[in-house]
Amino acid sequence: MKIKAQKTPMKRSGVPRNSINVWSVQCGNCLKWRTIPTQEEYEEIRRKFVEDPFVCSKKSNTSCNDPADMEYDNSRVWVVDKPNLPKTPPGFHRGLVLRKDFSKLDCYYIAPNGRKLRAGTEVASFLKENPEYKDLTTSDFSFSVPKVMFDTIPRDVANVEAKVESSGGSK
Repeated sequence: MKIKAQKTPMKRSGVPRNSINVWSVQCGNCLKWRTIPTQEEYEEIRRKFVEDPFVCSKKSNTSCNDPADMEYDNSRVWVVDKPNLPKTPPGFHRGLVLRKDFSKLDCYYIAPNGRKLRAGTEVASFLKENPEYKDLTTSDFSFSVPKVMFDTIPRDVANVEAKVESSGGSK
């Protein structure tokens, strides 16, 4: 299962720099890419992807005969997500941010009270401190991050990375 991330040049309208701003899935039949309008819809597809793979007909007014919504290329940075991760609990927001060096994504959750949770231990503390979320457990949250598809990162970044690796230097 793949999703697409596009590096955004600056923080606007509450979207962090380098965050994912396009959600897409690949049809299990025709292998065409279909955009998903919201993160919530995307997470619902991802949550049950193994037992209920996505096909074009699940998207309204779409079939495998229609052109792809997008093509896998290096016009954007693409990342591959893992299937069957839990859907973000209601009231929370799951964010993924691409590191400046394009090496990986970092995951965090924003709790309903605005607190940023960056690890499972922080989620556990939050749930313990807030008994109104007693129906949630740490297993309702996943800090698993998608894998960056290095063939789609900008050439200038790829060239810098290659030079650092070939010289034996570190980042």
